[in-house]
Amino acid sequence: MSGTRDWVLADAEATTRLGAAIAPRLEPGETVLLYGPLGMGKSTLARGLIRAMTRPDEDVPSPTFTLVQFYDSAPPVAHFDLYRLTRPGEAAEIGLDEALDEGCAVIEWPERLGDDPAAWLGPDRLTVTLAEQGSGRHATVSGVGAWEAKVKELHV
Repeated sequence: MSGTRDWVLADAEATTRLGAAIAPRLEPGETVLLYGPLGMGKSTLARGLIRAMTRPDEDVPSPTFTLVQFYDSAPPVAHFDLYRLTRPGEAAEIGLDEALDEGCAVIEWPERLGDDPAAWLGPDRLTVTLAEQGSGRHATVSGVGAWEAKVKELHV
């Protein structure tokens, strides 16, 4: 796929930088999907992205228990952690549709949206898959729709 790139992320700072590199390219209606096992850096990447869109000292807690956090930025960004969802329809109940109507979304555990997360999301999506690689992480970043071209612009 031409809209795919790979990076080795040596540490948490590199993961944060990847999030910050994605942030200025996000448009309303777009989604960043974060895949990977527990402890792979999904929240770290989301924090870097959100702080780049808001301010460097923004409090960005993991929404593991609240399920979603909304942030004032341009465009507005919502951070979803779907790990505790028991069925895909719960995503609508916590505001996924509204978040994408007004801004963009960063989603941890998008596999909780069912077999076809695209059914819940707009046509422009970025997928980041994080995996362990030595003492760091390996990130595979792929884009669909407008993100297919934007992936080529990312520099970490």
